[in-house]
Amino acid sequence: MRLTRTRLCSLLVALYCLFSIYAAYHVFFGRRRRAPVGTPRGSRKAAAQAKERRGREQSALESEEWNPWEGDEKSEQQHRIKSGLQILNKSTKEKVEHRVQIWGKAAIGLYLWEHIFEGTLDPPDVTAQWREGQSVVGRTHYSFITGPAVVPGYFAIDVDHVVLVLNGREKTKIFHATQWLLYTQNLMQTQKLQHLAVVLLGNEQCDNGWIMPFLRRNGGSVDLLFITYDSPGINGADVLQWPLGVATYRKFPVVEASWSMLHDERPYVCNFLGTIYENSSRQALMNILKQDGRDKLCWVSAREQWQPQETNESLKNYQDALLQSDLTLCPVGVNTECYRIYEACSFGSVPVVEDVMTAGHCGNTSSHHSAPLQLLKAMGAPFIFIKNWKELPGILEKEKTIILQEKVQRRKILLQWYQHFKTELKWKFINTLENSFFMNNKG
Repeated sequence: MRLTRTRLCSLLVALYCLFSIYAAYHVFFGRRRRAPVGTPRGSRKAAAQAKERRGREQSALESEEWNPWEGDEKSEQQHRIKSGLQILNKSTKEKVEHRVQIWGKAAIGLYLWEHIFEGTLDPPDVTAQWREGQSVVGRTHYSFITGPAVVPGYFAIDVDHVVLVLNGREKTKIFHATQWLLYTQNLMQTQKLQHLAVVLLGNEQCDNGWIMPFLRRNGGSVDLLFITYDSPGINGADVLQWPLGVATYRKFPVVEASWSMLHDERPYVCNFLGTIYENSSRQALMNILKQDGRDKLCWVSAREQWQPQETNESLKNYQDALLQSDLTLCPVGVNTECYRIYEACSFGSVPVVEDVMTAGHCGNTSSHHSAPLQLLKAMGAPFIFIKNWKELPGILEKEKTIILQEKVQRRKILLQWYQHFKTELKWKFINTLENSFFMNNKG
């Protein structure tokens, strides 16, 4: 009897334990089971809960279908992207066959690097002693160095091909430029350099004979010379014309086109901010602007003496004048080509250019039939060219009849042309450089 009771108690305890285990299973594991698929109500509830969870985890994908393989696909996609980048980096490194370094010892070098190559410089501070930038174009790695610390013999040279940017505008600048040319000539003689090109800010009267003995064809070390203004020495072979560009030495920036630049009504018909030289056409221009209240149509600010440096305020005023004027008046100075032409293009303000030859030796050969400004004309610049400022009143009257939509279209054409102009210059520069530097090596 006692044995029977013992067995019964053991059975009850065993049943109790089994029941406890079963209940615990449902408590801890039963909630994770999905609702029956065949129950519409359960399906909607499960979908709502799933959507709520997805919303908490990734709100941007709330409306998408849940993908049970989403995590795996993302991992695979990230792996493909990473592998693709590794292959791209490897192929880019493998493609780089040549290295060219540009030594910027004139402000015109910043126009070449920042405006035409669209490169950046580190550090951004324009007063830094040493600034540099890098760019890979095709199979050639280009680097740019500039600043007061770039001094002959005081920096390492780890390239065979160099572009030297020099200022040859007046005697003091020519002296320093000559020191650089003698330095690079010595590097060529000691086989530390193979090829040299020069970008030269030339003299405004085109008196650039001092550099000609340095050309390779004359026994010197310069393979190519890119030179500003309509120099009579330009031959399209080893001496090529180069644009003056914007006044980077006065901190004129790279300008990005905006919606308002294209579409806003501009309060001024024209602008002219500059120096009035005695007995120049600029005096005639000012006299015409003062007649019949034309100066009220235009943003005019004249000074009697040239000022090489800009203040922050004067630079802002000048840029505002370009941005708020449909036309920018570009009278000749010492040379027909001036920074103002390119600066006006940057803001979509059409240059009105005085198309006359200035005193000096520019364009004085039979091959310069389109001078002055033959480079701009050859590229189809959409400017207004005039021979005399007496034509200006008629231009200003015509401007009054042009509706905003037509002006917007004209701005688009000008901005697109200027971008195309810089792009074409870049590729012409690169192709000319590489054909001269590298093709000869293969022969």
